[in-house]
Amino acid sequence: MSNPFHRLVEALDPIQPENKFYNLSKLGDPRYDRLPYSIRVLLEAAIRNCDEFLVKQKDVENILDWKVTQHQNVEVPFRPARVILQDFTGVPAVVDFAAMRDAVKRLGGDPEKINPVCPADLVIDHSIQVDFNRRADSLQKNQDLEFERNKERFEFLKWGSQAFQNMKIIPPGSGIIHQVNLEYLARVVFLQDGYYYPDSLVGTDSHTTMIDGLGVLGWGVGGIEAEAVMLGQPISMVLPEVIGYKLKGNPDPLVTSTDIVLTVTKHLRQVGVVGKFVEFFGPGVTHLSIADRATIANMCPEYGATAAFFPVDLVSVQYLRQTGREEDKVKFIQNYLEATGLFRDFSNSEEDPDFTQVVELDLSTVVPCCSGPKRPQDKVAVSDMKSDFDNCLGAKQGFKGFQIPQGHHNDKVKFSYNDSDYEISHGSVVIAAITSCTNTSNPSVMLGAGLLAKKAVEAGLSVKPYIKTSLSPGSGVVTYYLRDSGVMPYLSKLGFDVVGYGCMTCIGNSGPLPDSVVEAITQGDLVAVGILSGNRNFEGRVHPNTRANYLASPPLVIAYAIAGTIRIDFEKEPLGINADGKPVFLRDIWPTRDEIQAVEQKYVIPGMFKEVYEKIEKVNESWNNLKAPTEKLYPWDPKSTYIKSPPFFDNLTMELQPPKSITEAHVLLNLGDSVTTDHISPAGNIARNSPAARYLTNRGLTPREFNSYGSRRGNDDVMARGTFANIRLFNKFISKQAPQTIHLPSNESLDIFDAAERYQQAGNNLIILTGKEYGSGSSRDWAAKGPFLLGIKAVIAESYERIHRSNLVGMGIIPLQFLPGENADALGLTGKERYTILIPDDKDLRPGMNVEIKLDTGKTFDAIMRFDTDVELTYYRNGGILNYMIRKMAISC
Repeated sequence: MSNPFHRLVEALDPIQPENKFYNLSKLGDPRYDRLPYSIRVLLEAAIRNCDEFLVKQKDVENILDWKVTQHQNVEVPFRPARVILQDFTGVPAVVDFAAMRDAVKRLGGDPEKINPVCPADLVIDHSIQVDFNRRADSLQKNQDLEFERNKERFEFLKWGSQAFQNMKIIPPGSGIIHQVNLEYLARVVFLQDGYYYPDSLVGTDSHTTMIDGLGVLGWGVGGIEAEAVMLGQPISMVLPEVIGYKLKGNPDPLVTSTDIVLTVTKHLRQVGVVGKFVEFFGPGVTHLSIADRATIANMCPEYGATAAFFPVDLVSVQYLRQTGREEDKVKFIQNYLEATGLFRDFSNSEEDPDFTQVVELDLSTVVPCCSGPKRPQDKVAVSDMKSDFDNCLGAKQGFKGFQIPQGHHNDKVKFSYNDSDYEISHGSVVIAAITSCTNTSNPSVMLGAGLLAKKAVEAGLSVKPYIKTSLSPGSGVVTYYLRDSGVMPYLSKLGFDVVGYGCMTCIGNSGPLPDSVVEAITQGDLVAVGILSGNRNFEGRVHPNTRANYLASPPLVIAYAIAGTIRIDFEKEPLGINADGKPVFLRDIWPTRDEIQAVEQKYVIPGMFKEVYEKIEKVNESWNNLKAPTEKLYPWDPKSTYIKSPPFFDNLTMELQPPKSITEAHVLLNLGDSVTTDHISPAGNIARNSPAARYLTNRGLTPREFNSYGSRRGNDDVMARGTFANIRLFNKFISKQAPQTIHLPSNESLDIFDAAERYQQAGNNLIILTGKEYGSGSSRDWAAKGPFLLGIKAVIAESYERIHRSNLVGMGIIPLQFLPGENADALGLTGKERYTILIPDDKDLRPGMNVEIKLDTGKTFDAIMRFDTDVELTYYRNGGILNYMIRKMAISC
């Protein structure tokens, strides 16, 4: 259909009239100039994609009228320019695309037409672990183990990289997804099919927001949403409030970007920005490099916002040049953004837009700090770390407490390691990791760590050998400038050898601690410490034996590793004694900002980025040597326990089936409020007594080979058995936390999968009863795919988390909502009734309508059928979004 806004199209450069853009300034609407820059990106996408079906003129008006509609819970469609995936979340997406090709062929179409419509980049970075450290060959050995464990998954992904158009796969060993995105994949402005438009994206990793630091609007979504975008569909989102975060002042020379981001994280948690955009402005922004801005944007999930946006300015343009982007592209990027009012001068307050609310931070007030011991928002000034930890030791069990009896605070345990004797106590550092996308993108803190290491070694300081030290850079560029600047040997001397290029300690891929260290921690019931330059430190995440974990800048990670304990006051206590018997304090070896900047300017150069990224897709020999299938249809291996063709499309026909009422359904689960996607979606290790474990055992695997649900996301048999397998699930049928339910016809208590399987074998329909905020938490595709495979036809909830409701629609599960003021208890529902949900004829279906539900007890009540748009009804008629796309592709063949 023709675009009603085509009148806005014009050439950007008269010399190249074939390349056009939608000139939003020609709207002639004063509201545009007052919009936050992040909202202008949403508006441009809506105008460019307006077709009166997926995107309507009404949607454009709602975005343009943001100052009013931001408070009205208005939903608008958004079509991002691209999608980014990491390997854990990307495998099931590629599995679905492979299965869709099979389905199109069965329907008589051309399977090769199934490709991402929207560009998709997949970076393999979540599979490597710190199994080896403190040795010159750590990197190679860890990468060899990574391939040994993940060979089957990697072969499948390599097949995908060759079979699908419009999909780029970055091999393992290249770096962390978000840093590769920042330095290499980000377009900032697209030139595609003769049109310029802003780069924007959604990604299947919550820290996708890091790219907001470069002025590219992006955030994390679930797999179903990502697949929908890859297939050219918009995502539906509530038009967000935008918090203006004004930065002023200049940071102290001793302050790092990590200190700033931890301060911002705590502040925005206090402000309350969940579900909102944060947009940064003010003269203080000019003092932040793109790496600094990216560090702040990366932590967006930790302060709860959807996006954390820094509009493009001259600093952004200079970063593009520094990272080796071609000059002609840099020029059209700046020209386009200036022409559309998307380019910022942060020192010009006249360009400041309207915001929902404005909060301020004076950068001169930021002090060196860490965050912990269990949450990223719990900032602690470095000067207070010793006393804060001591307080935590005796405090009641909680986010800031370990409840260690007063008489045991100074307990010590002796142990031997490599034929030497040591002792550790509460607060002893046993893991010190320079890791994660948060900081390894930032040359200033990485070079700061290297210079500190050099001064420490020269002063005769060292790190105790039992401390598990590691350096996992975000990209190969980091290793280049650490090596060329001459600091790498000093980092290695302190134990910070490069152990891998990927997301490692921060996601729990920290590998094992020495047995004698674990035994000492266990024997003394010690609160041992992990210190890491990451973004998450939740309890149990980093390592099961580090009960306290602190986020810190890379230089501070090294400082605490040298100290060997968190219980040190750096101002008053030395790190160690030099060869002359004199104490060495942290202030003696801390590099100045001028020192760091001089080294950065000399060694972080464009040629370095070009050299690394020109060969990024071919540099990994193990990847190059993988023998992946060459067929356009994937040859599924029936013996595989990792990769399996899902049954989503097995019975798909070209003809639409008329909507059917759900008759005599049993309730599989009767749940309460705030059931999260963590309760629903399979995650973590596979318990040995679980249905998934029984399945794997029957396939000949031992418990050592089970691996995790995350690694087996490409196998629906494993994932279906892990759905609702969370031990913290509370099901009213059994009145305790357990992954079990009552099979109502037999009154037997069974694992949830086993009960669902028995129902399906008997031909029974299934539904779920639940309360408020069903599906809250991170968006997870298997939180909708899993229930579909269990046979769930509908969910009746008091309210839904927005994205999860959308994912249920995407899988063809009907989201029903109790009428206002009603819920299961108010209606006297026990869940043991049988439910018939009366679905109207196709011609009578309309968004948001009420439907009648009849019980076998004779009771009836109405519920709202939460198909909120005509597009969602179209998906429902097709049995889900992927079915809709398969039919659409088959017809077009």
